[in-house]
Amino acid sequence: MKITFKNCIANKRIFSFPAAKHLVDLEIKDSEDDLQSAEEEFSKSGLKWATIKGYYSMFHAARALLYSRGYRERGHYCLYLAIKEFFVKEKKLDSQLAEDLNNCMILREEADYNRNFSKKGASGTIESAKKLLKAAKELLNLT
Repeated sequence: MKITFKNCIANKRIFSFPAAKHLVDLEIKDSEDDLQSAEEEFSKSGLKWATIKGYYSMFHAARALLYSRGYRERGHYCLYLAIKEFFVKEKKLDSQLAEDLNNCMILREEADYNRNFSKKGASGTIESAKKLLKAAKELLNLT
């Protein structure tokens, strides 16, 4: 069965969480910290951790966006679907950034669970993280 945004809502994998709006700045800070850490790992040829931390930078940037709408996620894939629903569908975020989030999630899982990672994947994840963080900060008027 293909998971959809409606499934995420129905199964409470995306749910209303009004207090989330107060956590937006913390999520952006986590995104910035994870991006910096990913870049440091990459500079030391720590490709596995660069990939993982680069993805988590994206995760926290996406979470900040979702939090700004007063919602919370349970599950990375549902977060991706929520970003598509709330930001791509409304033409506030480039669809490629959402697809990068999903692709980097897969790279993170491969690095974390299967020890499958590369310089190209780590570099691409870091570049995607930079773009998503920048876009999130612009959408949230934090630039």
